Amino acid sequence: MHDFVLLLPLFFLSSFLLINVEAIGQTTCVSFSSNGSSFPVVQNGVATQVFISPDEWPGVQRAASDFVSDINLVAQVKPALSNITASEATTNVSKAIIVGTLGTSTLIDQVVNNTGLDVSSIRGLWEAFIGQEVDNPLPGVDSAYVIIGSDKRGTIFGMYDLSEQFGVSPWYWWADVVPTNHSELFITSSGCSHGSPTVQYRGIFLNDEQPALTNWAFEKFTNGPGGLGTATPANGTGSPFQSEFYTKLFELILRLKGNYLWPAQWASAFCVDDPLNQPLADLYGIVMGTSHEEPMMRSIPVEWSLFGDGPWDYNVNAQNIYNFWVQGIQRAEPYEGLYTIGMRGDGDLPLIGGIQLLEQIIKDQRGIFSNIFNTSDVTTIPQVWTLYSEVEGYYEEGLSVPDDVALMWTDDDYGNMRRYPVASERNRSGGGGVYYHVASPRDYKWITASDLLNSQRSMYEQLSLAVTRNATRVWVLNVGDLKPYEREIEYWLSLSWDSSLWSPDNVDDFVQAWAQREFKLDSSDAAMVAEVVANLTRYNARRKPELLNSTTYSLINYREADRVVEQWDALANASTAIYIKLASDLQPSFFQMVQHPVLASQTLGKMLVFAGQNNLRASQARLSTNDLADQVQQLFEKDYDLEVEYHSILDGKWDHMMDQTHVGYYYWQQPMANTMPAVNRVQSRKQALPGVMRIVPEGSLGAWPGDDQFDCALGYNCPSPTVILDSFNPFGNVFIDVGSGGPVSFTWNATVNATWLELSTPSGSISPDSPEQRVFLSIPDWSQVPVSAGNLAQVTFTAVAPNQSDLVVPVMVQAQNTKEQVPSNFTGFVESMGVVSFEAAHAIRNTSVADIFWKELPGLGRTLSGVTPWPRDGDNGANFSAGTGPSLEYDFFIVSNRTNITVVTQLSPSLNANGADRPLAFALQVGSDPIQSSYFIPPDVAPGAEPAPWSGLDGFAANVIVSVNMTFNVTPGAQTLKLFMIEPAVVVQKFDIDTGNLQSSYLGPTESVFV
Repeated sequence: MHDFVLLLPLFFLSSFLLINVEAIGQTTCVSFSSNGSSFPVVQNGVATQVFISPDEWPGVQRAASDFVSDINLVAQVKPALSNITASEATTNVSKAIIVGTLGTSTLIDQVVNNTGLDVSSIRGLWEAFIGQEVDNPLPGVDSAYVIIGSDKRGTIFGMYDLSEQFGVSPWYWWADVVPTNHSELFITSSGCSHGSPTVQYRGIFLNDEQPALTNWAFEKFTNGPGGLGTATPANGTGSPFQSEFYTKLFELILRLKGNYLWPAQWASAFCVDDPLNQPLADLYGIVMGTSHEEPMMRSIPVEWSLFGDGPWDYNVNAQNIYNFWVQGIQRAEPYEGLYTIGMRGDGDLPLIGGIQLLEQIIKDQRGIFSNIFNTSDVTTIPQVWTLYSEVEGYYEEGLSVPDDVALMWTDDDYGNMRRYPVASERNRSGGGGVYYHVASPRDYKWITASDLLNSQRSMYEQLSLAVTRNATRVWVLNVGDLKPYEREIEYWLSLSWDSSLWSPDNVDDFVQAWAQREFKLDSSDAAMVAEVVANLTRYNARRKPELLNSTTYSLINYREADRVVEQWDALANASTAIYIKLASDLQPSFFQMVQHPVLASQTLGKMLVFAGQNNLRASQARLSTNDLADQVQQLFEKDYDLEVEYHSILDGKWDHMMDQTHVGYYYWQQPMANTMPAVNRVQSRKQALPGVMRIVPEGSLGAWPGDDQFDCALGYNCPSPTVILDSFNPFGNVFIDVGSGGPVSFTWNATVNATWLELSTPSGSISPDSPEQRVFLSIPDWSQVPVSAGNLAQVTFTAVAPNQSDLVVPVMVQAQNTKEQVPSNFTGFVESMGVVSFEAAHAIRNTSVADIFWKELPGLGRTLSGVTPWPRDGDNGANFSAGTGPSLEYDFFIVSNRTNITVVTQLSPSLNANGADRPLAFALQVGSDPIQSSYFIPPDVAPGAEPAPWSGLDGFAANVIVSVNMTFNVTPGAQTLKLFMIEPAVVVQKFDIDTGNLQSSYLGPTESVFV
């Protein structure tokens, strides 16, 4: 085992225990057998009655109906739900569950008075609840379990919290999760309680909801062409997003302990499409809002196109726009809302005008609030201003925002927060918030490509900073079509509900608990699902699927493309092994949330790699070109087959939900049709000019015999190829492909002139049906290889074909034996083939300063994990001068005769979110060479914009990495690399040290041998 330093002290190890896997991120108070001090919900086939007061909030009444239905789903017995008043006789009931809201429910207030129950822990709080058994709460009732909320949503959450613990997943309808059956249900007498959530307003945004969500909703909820529902498509918009759709969404949000919604907007108008939408949201308990471009509770652009007069330009059309806003607030005033203020241009574009105009707009909008709410104190009306794109620029340039308005900070559309509140902004009365994407800027709405577990780890890495820096008034997650982002949504809302439960170390626990709850798995299989999910999201997140092409992964260096294919295949096999073990009623939910994303991602990933390999093999005159073209075609068709399978499950319940095109992006917009990547073919009946056999050594774009531009500089009359075997090669071997050059079958054999060199196979046969074989060359015993630079061997490949002369291709093998150069007492990584590479987590020493140390963020990043200074704002967010901060040390050994090396530090792409005056930075030192610092994220090109290298197909965000090069002077032998903290929130993933031969690849070299 490698002796890497543990990058976290023991007290940071996860204490999150999966006591009851029905509940995720909750204090467990439910059991399925009596322990003598528990309250029976269902016992011996009898369900305890549920009482609620007639004067309770309607949304609580509705949720209570869900509550008793949930008990029935789990135990097949439904409790009676009764509206009673405190004065009504209940002498025939010995036990009851009593539900209500403090200060609203006269029944609950009477219970509190009768029992002396201490409710001070929730009184006056936002969305808190307590649950507890009490004696003699009402006349004739011996004991009751009471669920008391501080407000209506607190009561609702208290019930849904228990429902989940009983065995009803929040996703029972939206992902067809089968409830877990238990014949008996009990709650501990001390019950379950929860204080106010971490984030006050916690919500989602349905965005870019065409084609998938819109087509699905149109079919399922409307009676339009092809529709199976009853609702008529909305007048003016044709929208299917009416009350039957939204009430299902409202329930889901509440079960996940969210409370806020930005509704679908592009072809819809929430308050217009169905007059019941807004009052039903309020009845359910959902706080409504509108997106960053839709001020004053009106849908833009739809409502403006229907009811507006003139251009959407406050410079020239202020009165008409003002009147439009007045109508929006008049319509929304009776209901609970968090109001978006400000203004952007039409169609998600910048506002026409500047800071002075925007300040006037905000002043006018607040005047509207004052008039309609009939108050001179508009600070009591919840308002939010989203600092999206150019709007942040206005703020940075001095736009004055009223202190009571929540400032919602945004990511860059890739999940990298642009900024957090700095110290001077953290005490604003309106607070701060976060607007975050799980979709990406290339109009991507297909399989999850945000890092979960990587996604959750990435979310945690970004959002824990938001909590630390007090951006906790409002969080909104852009979820595209909602499906297939079920896990991401739940983790987002869990983190915003109670961030104290989560750390970088228990993300695996979240997914394991989720897998056990959803699919009824044992701990071993749940751990496997967590690994599948972690790898699925890592593979998709290292470059998002819509940004992949056929040469993203190197086709020749570090076996990168081959390893990517192997990873996808292993992932698909692991997922399928779980899928086929499941009972048939559990398979649909697993297919939606695990199996389909895995198989669909594998299909796309392999299709693109095979297309790249096809094009390369065509240039090498290899007959296997055609097999790869066929495989690309097959995978392209399989992509559609998987879509059809998704649409067919459960009698077509989710038809259209995978309509999103996703193959063949030509620019940022979604492709109008899936387009197969370009492939080539060679003429299968014509032999290549050089003969029947093609020899291709590992790491070469060329092929032998014959002419190839990559065989040598001239491109013709090139010498025989040479491969290098290094004693510290991480793979332990090199390979040579023996391939067919045409339709003629042949046999081949390979002879070796050195006893120390071994071939995986010395002979074989090639035919059009089996057009190539891979031969591995290795040295089992390096002690048999003399320590010298000139250790050459020759492998001679000979092809024998009918009616042709034997074709002979020699390959030279150079053995680089450097084992004797490394002292036996050295511990560390060893150079091989001109490279030393190691993961940032694999440090030898970890030195803390001011109680700040470097901590591993498991699973984050492209290859293994990341390391970051911890705690996040340790020592009050202090920074350090280069060489004085917390440090990590890595020992490595250089065997080549070098006087300098280039250390390539691979960092997670993070923006200067702590303000322009605190740009991200770190420092390195090798040996006694001078310490070098890097402030690696350049300034924004303009206020509200990203740095110049950030965007584009080869930008920091697209590559999901920032590479920083530093050159140091060295001498051969043992070296120590030191990584120093300068600024917090820096995440380092990996180091690639170029000692003369670092090759181009997307993920970098495999990790060097550690001795």
